[in-house]
Amino acid sequence: MIKLVAIDLDGTLLDSNKKISTRNKTALAQAKAKGVKIVICTGRPLAAIELYLETLGLCDNGDYSITFNGGLVQKNDTGEIIEKALMPLEDVHDLYQLATSLNVPLDILSDGLVMQLPASQEHISLYSQLNNLLTFESYELAQLTADHIFNKAVVAIDETYLDEQIQKIPAPFYERYEIIKTRSNLLEFMPKGITKAYGISLLARDLGIKQEEIMTIGDEENDLPMIEYAGLGVAMENAVAKVKDMADVITDTNDNDGVAQAVEKFVLEPLKGGN
Repeated sequence: MIKLVAIDLDGTLLDSNKKISTRNKTALAQAKAKGVKIVICTGRPLAAIELYLETLGLCDNGDYSITFNGGLVQKNDTGEIIEKALMPLEDVHDLYQLATSLNVPLDILSDGLVMQLPASQEHISLYSQLNNLLTFESYELAQLTADHIFNKAVVAIDETYLDEQIQKIPAPFYERYEIIKTRSNLLEFMPKGITKAYGISLLARDLGIKQEEIMTIGDEENDLPMIEYAGLGVAMENAVAKVKDMADVITDTNDNDGVAQAVEKFVLEPLKGGN
């Protein structure tokens, strides 16, 4: 029996217009009413998903989100962090040097603040276009101190150029960081071992939920760890090939209520049968 459903946002729960369909909303509300934990699992900070949480009615005591690709587990009603994994200042310095050598912009996320660093004079970050609910401020590297919170680093730039520069990242960086494209024009760096699966595992442990009682739904490469981890990993029809290959089940697209279809079949119908 599924007791926790962890759901990605972009390309999964959200349609192409960044909206949550009525059918998706209804299915998740019904699952929550049955006592199933509905957990948004995203690379975004909590401040960037609050409107979606309100739409879904996930702002009550006992509602949780996994943010920063597994770096934080938070209570939705208060924002309280119950599990966290942060990036040390020395990693920010190393990633800045990498970004400079690749001639790409670098943004550092610190909760709801995006620190934009001048790693490239030629290329401007596109991150503000991707997440306009966050606060963006320009920083020099020397202004950053160990007292700051560093959740993750991102490179947001034209897809073609980004793919070219990714090929130039030295192998040791892959040994130290989780490096993954979360959108076609967005590359993210997280501390090694920090994935959506990691965040889900911590929350499941805290709630006393078993791995086989978890269903995850996603579409992009950063969803791979949670698709593999869950008792039931569900890929969207519009998912990248790697996610489809890893998944136990493939549901419909994000524009055709794929999340609702999976929840209705694997969560609601078994609960109905159990009653």
